[in-house]
Amino acid sequence: MQKGLLFLILMLSISCKDKSVEQSKDGIDPSSDRIAQKANDSLYLFTSFREPADKGLFLAYSSDGYQWEDLKGPYLEPKVGKSGIMRDPSVVKGPDGTYHMVWTTDWRGGNGFGYASTKDFIHWTQQRFIPVMEHEPEVVNVWAPELFYDQDRDRFIIIWASTIPFRFEKGEEEEKNNHRMYFTTTSDFEEFTSTELLMDAGFSMIDCVIVKRAKDDYVLVMKDNTRPNRHLLAGFASDPLGPYTHFTKPFSGFLSEGPTVIEEDGKFIIYYDNYGEKNYAAVATEDFHEFEDISDQIKLPEGHKHGTITKISKAALQGLVTKSKMFQ
Repeated sequence: MQKGLLFLILMLSISCKDKSVEQSKDGIDPSSDRIAQKANDSLYLFTSFREPADKGLFLAYSSDGYQWEDLKGPYLEPKVGKSGIMRDPSVVKGPDGTYHMVWTTDWRGGNGFGYASTKDFIHWTQQRFIPVMEHEPEVVNVWAPELFYDQDRDRFIIIWASTIPFRFEKGEEEEKNNHRMYFTTTSDFEEFTSTELLMDAGFSMIDCVIVKRAKDDYVLVMKDNTRPNRHLLAGFASDPLGPYTHFTKPFSGFLSEGPTVIEEDGKFIIYYDNYGEKNYAAVATEDFHEFEDISDQIKLPEGHKHGTITKISKAALQGLVTKSKMFQ
């Protein structure tokens, strides 16, 4: 009887010690929340900025892709561009574990975007300005650069919206608000291919995001930026650079933009800035034809604005949690 009791006490002691070691390993108690059930590199990190966009990069994290905790900021202050701003920060993780980020540096008058890279979102390379539209002297802007890693060709694709007055049919648009999508590619962020037109769908479009569903199966989520519309829809292609066709009906309301997409529990979740109602919204879809509004299932920090979602490890998250305590 006594031996059995001693054995039980010993086993409980070993179990508690193991839990303590596991907790101290990355600083997060795995028994305390849903982070414990997530594998390494499977926590979500949402990049963001705050109006008036002069502070820099803000972050939020989630273990389930729905409920987001504020990591505050700024983690990187804008140092390039004429306007001293950082809007629309887009991040993608490369095959070597490096996170690459591009962002809008100027609301008007810029001919490129900002770039920097990091391993942990705390320590960054020196910021650079990439003048992708310097060959177009009349270009009005370079908006919302978006990164996509093309694994099949081991390259990074960067797409963005620019207006070049009198270049395209404008419909109801002003000549300086008639956007089309452009792109460049790079393997090392040192050399870039010549800028090319990604697509002219016959209407002003911005805030496009490339989503890979399967081999030779891509979706482009976009904002129709024409005055009567200003909502989100999607197109389809067999190549990440298009051509994208068979556009869907709009799946968001009037005055919405800045989509970003994750795949969770067999569904694609599309987050977007529902700026007309001054909040963030989301829809879920399995096929990009039928969309379910799940805005009542999400929670985001106050003031969260247009960004993208990537994945990080528990160790990286702990570093950011520690860093976030330094922000007011």
